[in-house]
Order: sequence, then C-alpha cells, then structure tokens
Amino acid sequence: MTDFHGGWLLPLVYVTGFMLACIRPNDYWKTARLTACTGLLVTVAMVLLALFWSRFAPLGVDALGLTVALLVALLGWVIINYSSRYLNGEPNQARFVRAMLFTLAAVAVLVVSHHLLVIVLSWTGTSLGLHYLLTFYHERKAAQVVAHKKFLVSRFAEVCLVIALLLVYQAAGTLSLGGLNEYLSKLDALPASLQWAALLFAFAAVLKTAQLPLHGWLIQVMEAPTPVSALLHAGVVNMGGFVLIRLADLISLAPVAQGVLVLVGSLTAVLAGLVMLTRISIKVRLAWSTCAQMGFMLMEIGLGLYELALLHLVAHSLYKAHAFLSAGETVRIARSNDFLSPESAPRAPVWYLAALGLSAVLVTASAAVWQLFLPSLGVPPVALLIVSLGLASLLWMEQYGARAMLLRGCVQILALTQLYLLWHALFAGLAPAPAEVGSPLVAWVMLSFAVLYGTQVWLRCYPGGRFARAFYPWAYCGFYLDETYTRLTFKIWPVKLSPTQAQTLAIRKTALQGDSL
Repeated sequence: MTDFHGGWLLPLVYVTGFMLACIRPNDYWKTARLTACTGLLVTVAMVLLALFWSRFAPLGVDALGLTVALLVALLGWVIINYSSRYLNGEPNQARFVRAMLFTLAAVAVLVVSHHLLVIVLSWTGTSLGLHYLLTFYHERKAAQVVAHKKFLVSRFAEVCLVIALLLVYQAAGTLSLGGLNEYLSKLDALPASLQWAALLFAFAAVLKTAQLPLHGWLIQVMEAPTPVSALLHAGVVNMGGFVLIRLADLISLAPVAQGVLVLVGSLTAVLAGLVMLTRISIKVRLAWSTCAQMGFMLMEIGLGLYELALLHLVAHSLYKAHAFLSAGETVRIARSNDFLSPESAPRAPVWYLAALGLSAVLVTASAAVWQLFLPSLGVPPVALLIVSLGLASLLWMEQYGARAMLLRGCVQILALTQLYLLWHALFAGLAPAPAEVGSPLVAWVMLSFAVLYGTQVWLRCYPGGRFARAFYPWAYCGFYLDETYTRLTFKIWPVKLSPTQAQTLAIRKTALQGDSL
C-alpha cells in the first residue's frame, strides 16, 4: 500500500502566497485572492483524485485530513474575498494579508500532518499569526488587552503540549501518529506517562477552545475586523477538537482525560448556552455560541463520539462563517430565541415536557427507520438525546396557531433529523470508530442537558419570577467568571499599553471623573 500525500499541496500554496505577499507588497490583495482560489481548486482536485484512485489502487488516503483541508480552503477563499471588500480604505492592509496567509498556512500544515511535533509547531504558528490579526487596530486598548489574555492562555497550552510530547516520546519512542497508534495497539493498559500525556493534550484543547472559566478572550475579540472573527470562530478555535480526533486512539484509553473533556465541555455548553440567550450584541451572542459549541464538541470527544465531533466541527465552521459574514441577517433570527423574549407568551411547563417527548419520539423513530435500511449506521442513544433536546425548541413557536405550530414544528424536526442522519452516514469512516466510556459520564451528560432544558423551560414559563430576576443578571454577566481570570492575568504579566493607548485611557478617566463631579 502507498500513501496519498496530496493534502500537502494546500500548505505549499499558502506558504507560496505568504512569501509573494512579503516580496511584492503592492499587489497584496491580488496575491491573496489568487492564493485562496488556487488553494481551493487544488484541494478539490486532490479530494476528487483520492476518491477516484481509491477505487482502483490500494492507497492510504487520509480522509480526515483531506476533509478538514477542504474546509480550510473553502473558508480561506470566502474570508479573503470578503476581507478585500471589507477592509477597503483601511491602513495596514498589507500587514493583514500577510498575517492572514501565514495563519491559513499554519492551519493547513496542522490538518495534513501526521507528526505530533509538526502539529504542535503549526498550532503554535496559528496562534502567533492570529495575534497579529487580533491587533489589526493596534491603537485600540481593548484589542491589546484581549490579545494579551489570549497570548497567555495559548502559551500555557503550548507548555502542556511540549510536556505531552516528551512523555509520548519517552514511552513510545516516536512522535509519528502511525507509530504511536501501532504502539498503543499492543498495550493492554495505558502506562502512567501516557495517561498524563493524554490529560495534557486534553488540557491544551480546553485552553485553545476557550472553555470556562478561561473563555473571556474569545468573547472579547470583537475589536478585531469581522473577517478575523469569522476566521477565529469558524476555523482556528475548532483545531482543538481536530487534534483530539487525531489522537483518538490515545484519548480512548485514558479515562481521566475523557472525564475532564466531558466535565469541562458539558459545563461550558450549559453555562455558555444560557449566557448566549441574554446578550444583545449579535457578535457577542455569536461568540458565546462558539464557546458553547466548542464545549459540545469536546464533550462528544470525551464520550468517544468522534464521528459526531467531526460532523459538529464541519457544520459549526460553515454555520459560524456564514453567521459572522452576514451578521445583519442573523439579528432577526437570533431575537426569536432571546432568553426572556418579550414576544413569547408563557405556557404551562407540561407543554414543554410534551414538546420534548414528541421531539424524542420523532428523532428516535427516524433513526430506527434509517437503521432498517442502513444497519451499519450506529447512532448512540446519548447522541439521539442531545438531538431531541436541541430540536424540541422548534415546537415552542408562538406566532402561529396551536395546530399550525405543532405541524410546522414536527415537519422541521423530521427534516433536520433526516439531514443529521444523512450527514452522520456520510461522515462514517472519516473519523475513528466510537469508543466505550463509563456509564457515569453518560449519566452526567444526560443530567447536564436535562438541567439546561429545564432551566430554559422554567424561565420561559415564569419570566418575572423570583428565580428569573435573580438568575438573569448572573447569566448576563457570564457568571462573573472572566473578571477573576482577567485580574489574574494582569498580575501575572501586566499588559503594556502604547503611549497613544495610555493617553486615550487617561483622557477617558479624566472624562469619567468630570462626569462624576
């Protein structure tokens, strides 16, 4: 068998584009658009070639890497073309283009590499390139503070990664993913060194994906241009999940690492999901949504649902890129799901329990029918529960009559369930097979989502009650988790403001003092 390495053409295209943008600074947008278009065409050709050749020759195709490389190429093409219009007239556009191409090149190297050292180095390069994009408006104090917080989180994550690499090499004698997986296949139990390595990889992913309580930088990066937000939320932040999927054989043998991912991911998904519904700014709402979705993805990896996590990664990337690049249209849709929407009429709690039951029946029946015609399609019960909880809110709409609402909601639930099962079938084989996890982790996830659903129902039924009045300020402020972390970062490594920023800050303080007088 020979290996198919066509995926490496995408990093090569981006690296070439970055070098041309440095050599020819006057044609930066032309270079960026040509690079993005070439990268997308090359990656599509490589995917088609891999599909064609795999039918006639025993090729070792990296389906996971090519899939995510295609996603990166598509997002890069869309974001660069959008940026060329969005930043028209702005200063420092050449710097933006170079940082964007460098970041895309680092991400492309990460997704196609099978060597842990290269993965860690490219992940670090992605963070460094993103730092320049986040500080595009370098005169803004908030942009500098947020980039500073992210810089500290990323460096701490990279310390975890370096220690994990040393532990892996000490135990397995290799940093190649193929060599590591071959070594793991011969073990009956994971040695302590690799248990620690898996835990450190999990910690690094938690830090890189902005999980609570170290999430503040992801929420506050809105000082950067919208294309940067789209790149971060649709692409870069998802890489933590991708790296863990690459390490599925190791994570599946490390119960402690799985427990950390499930615990942190589920808590982040629940809390960030509640906070998201209280926010007014659409970009901040989308940022909290990303935080919650990253929690979902890490939780799925901790449960051993790697196919579901990969599906989640791709779907979230496409959705979030569209949402940020068309934020105006997203406002109207998001307002219909407000935490305490003024347009919603309270209903009895039994209505929402019946909605959940009906959603579960429709989702479970759909999965059963699919498995009759496609027996190899195995959807874990916990995944069906999550889908049922997520789709039950489609039966909450009040702008229609009762019968029309029920019929419309059922049709939507059935349609979305078929789409989910279709995607699940298409993604079968792209990610590692599901791993077994302990019953306590599954029970914890079910309890977490039951609490999330129950809290939403209670607040919707009693929007003016004592619990709602006490809970809403805490949720709106993100449960005050970020404030403690921000003060801690300033103590560990105080941010240094430029003279212009310091002068602006002094003027603001003087103005505030004058207002108080």
